Amino acid sequence: MCGIAGFCGRTKDNLAEIKKMCDQIIFRGPDAEGYWLDENTNVTLGHRRLSILDLSENGSQPMVSASGRFVIAYNGEIYNFQTMKDKLLAEGYVTRFRSTSDTEVLLEAFEAYGLDAIKSLKGMFAIALYDRQEKTLHLMRDRAGEKPLYYGMVNGMFVFASDLACLTAMEGFNNQINRASLEAFVRYKCIPQPLTIYEHIYKLIPGQILSLAAPFQAPTFTTYWSMAETAINGMKKPFTGTEEEAREELKHLLTDAVKGQMISDVPIGAYLSGGIDSPLVVSIMQSISTSPVKTFTIGFEDKECNEAEFAKDIAKHLGTQHTELYISEKELKEVVPLLPSLYSEPLADPACLPTYLLSKMAKQDVTVTLSGDGGDELFCGYTIYNELETRYGKIHKIPYPIRNLGGLLIQKSPLGMNNKLYTAAEYAQISNIHELHEMFRCEHDYDAYHIVKGVANPKDYLANPLLEADAYLLLDMDEYRASRRLDLGDLRSSMLYRDQTGFMTDTVLNKVDRAGMAVSLENRIPLMDKDVMEFAWSLPISYKSSQGINKKILKELLYQYVPKSLLDRPKHGFEVPLTTWLSKDLHEWATELIQNSYLIRDGYFSSKTVHRIWNTFNQKHNNTLQLWYILQAESWYRYTKHK
Repeated sequence: MCGIAGFCGRTKDNLAEIKKMCDQIIFRGPDAEGYWLDENTNVTLGHRRLSILDLSENGSQPMVSASGRFVIAYNGEIYNFQTMKDKLLAEGYVTRFRSTSDTEVLLEAFEAYGLDAIKSLKGMFAIALYDRQEKTLHLMRDRAGEKPLYYGMVNGMFVFASDLACLTAMEGFNNQINRASLEAFVRYKCIPQPLTIYEHIYKLIPGQILSLAAPFQAPTFTTYWSMAETAINGMKKPFTGTEEEAREELKHLLTDAVKGQMISDVPIGAYLSGGIDSPLVVSIMQSISTSPVKTFTIGFEDKECNEAEFAKDIAKHLGTQHTELYISEKELKEVVPLLPSLYSEPLADPACLPTYLLSKMAKQDVTVTLSGDGGDELFCGYTIYNELETRYGKIHKIPYPIRNLGGLLIQKSPLGMNNKLYTAAEYAQISNIHELHEMFRCEHDYDAYHIVKGVANPKDYLANPLLEADAYLLLDMDEYRASRRLDLGDLRSSMLYRDQTGFMTDTVLNKVDRAGMAVSLENRIPLMDKDVMEFAWSLPISYKSSQGINKKILKELLYQYVPKSLLDRPKHGFEVPLTTWLSKDLHEWATELIQNSYLIRDGYFSSKTVHRIWNTFNQKHNNTLQLWYILQAESWYRYTKHK
């Protein structure tokens, strides 16, 4: 696990500039640093190293291929590198390797097979590969988006990095805040790919290759793996075996993924909750390991939110070497002011707080962890899937022209119509008239999904809102816009797809990567394995969710390792008590941010809306999430102004 950065162009001192960029990500790679410059084209690469495989200098980067043609700066892990290494040797492309690192194998695979080599990779990665012969830079990102990779234009130069902080540290950086991104943030608590908080800077979409030839001004994009294509192909050619056969196939695929991700030259462990996903990963790890797996759990003082006791029972049954840490609200609240320094753009998921503390605890004993992230998005784990099917499922059976007309009538209805409208809302199990109006006017299930997932209307927040609130669709990228609105014919499948290409990458994987990297800890995610993801899309939806049982196949597989008695109980998901904090211990912090808002001062947020939400919270203690989003945006904005 590492951090990369680079640019294509001439500065006052290229090596000084790249070093300054890489200094921003020392936490991603505290063990070593490396820089490379092509004097002819001014392509400059930088690397910070967290040593995981081959701890010697032989694994250092940027690394030049044996022929001298290719140079690589790479962040991530290639889990099947040994298989690729054996193939390169057997086919005569390489006679000997200088190191035992996956980096050298990756580099020589590109030398042997060209960019098509990426299709054979199993792993998580953000890659910068420079072809000295063709004078072309290639940027590549893994299939699910586990590793971040930013790119864009700064001072007329093409730039890229693992962190936005690398780019903002460049001499003369003056890219403005992207208002479309700010709209998306206040609606969805994150900034969706490929947008970033800054204009002219983007996230590379997972599964894509960006290629840029000298003079490095106009990139082209190639998709080597697509979640949309995977979903469509999986549903066209579904798994035809029984549920039992599907369970055994999933067991085989997950075992193979876990085995590959347990390869490490440094101590390795796993996160363990009292739920389903991480216990399944740990169960498979322990079945493979010849010694007790190191597992880590955070506990909370509030018993209603605490799963540590359940995780402890599972750990005892599996025989892991278990560590648990009970943290107080005081410790969680102390992390709040740190969030802007951990995330290079606003992210308002309250789960960032415990995730960071869990990573910090694990780092004391290990350098690599495995987690169960992705289970909800792949195997229908969220209750919202059932809720939206109930709420929108009845409405969308009505032809759209009639629905749309009904929505307009609801919007303009006099107060005397309220009783009838409430009856309609109750029929659709919708909580308010405004949501009923919006649901009726949805042309696609995509729109209904974002109504339910979104917290607020960004037009109410911004001082100068854009004409279209859906920032996902503001980009001049026709193929990407089409993929966002992909209709799979089944409402739950469509929701799974949107969470996998949106929430999972933009929030879940982003949160886990940042929390781990902040303490120089690598986190690996077996459920994001290519074969597991593709198999999940081939399963009938009833194998994932049926009769109110979500993640059905995962639960039944876990029962092979852990008794039902330790698992079949009401789930105690941890929720940060934001309302209590903001009304008590964090009230002074929040008051100062609101009363002296830089975002209002600089014309981004609406003073009227921000103060209305703040006053309503103080009077009634509601609108907590809307307020939290505002506070996180404000906190981040101030941090960037003052650092």
